[in-house]
Amino acid sequence: MSTPTDTPASAPPVGGPVDPRLLEILVCPVTKGPLVYDRQRGELVSEKAGLAYPIRDGIPIMLPDEARRLD
Repeated sequence: MSTPTDTPASAPPVGGPVDPRLLEILVCPVTKGPLVYDRQRGELVSEKAGLAYPIRDGIPIMLPDEARRLD
């Protein structure tokens, strides 16, 4: 399993800009654990759940049915 990486600040986020304050309070809806912001893929990753939640137009989509399974 690869670890999410953060791209340089000059690269625009794939899913659109996300409010940093929002990133501080969001947790995985499945595990209630922390999320890692993967700017390069435009996702919020829950390593514990093995899910990556997409960010669309700057809005995190925190639905397990919409999440991508991590391999």
